[in-house]
Amino acid sequence: MAGMTEFNDMLAPPPVYLPEDVTDSPSWSAALEHPWSPALWSGLALEAIEQAQSEQEQIHAYALARTGYHRSLDRLRANGWKGWGPVPYAHEPNRGVLASIAALALASRMIGDEAEYERCRQMLSDADPEAVATLLG
Repeated sequence: MAGMTEFNDMLAPPPVYLPEDVTDSPSWSAALEHPWSPALWSGLALEAIEQAQSEQEQIHAYALARTGYHRSLDRLRANGWKGWGPVPYAHEPNRGVLASIAALALASRMIGDEAEYERCRQMLSDADPEAVATLLG
C-alpha cells in the first residue's frame, strides 16, 4: 500500500490487518446495534471528550474511551494480535482501533492521568508511529 509505514523488525510479528469495521456514523443507536465496533466507540468518545465541561462529562467521556479501548483489544486479539506488533494506520479498518487507543490517551490526560496517557501514546507508537502524529498531534 502506498504511503504505508514500513515495518522492518524481523523479530516482530507480521502486521495486523483487521477486517472491515462498521461505517455508520457514531451514534448511540449504532453502538447498541454494533457494540463490538471500535470505530463507533472511538467516535462517541472523541465527541464526548471535545464537549466535556463538567467532571461528570469528563468521566462519561473517559468511560466511552475505556470501552472503545477494550473492544479494540478484543478485536485485535481475535485477529491474531499477541499483545504487540504493527497495526498499520494506512489500513483503513485498523483506524477505529487506533482511534480508540488515542481517545483513551486524550481522555486520560483530560482527567489528569498522565501515566495512562503516556502508556497509550507508547502503544500507538509501537503500533504505527504515523498514528501518534495523526491522532495525537
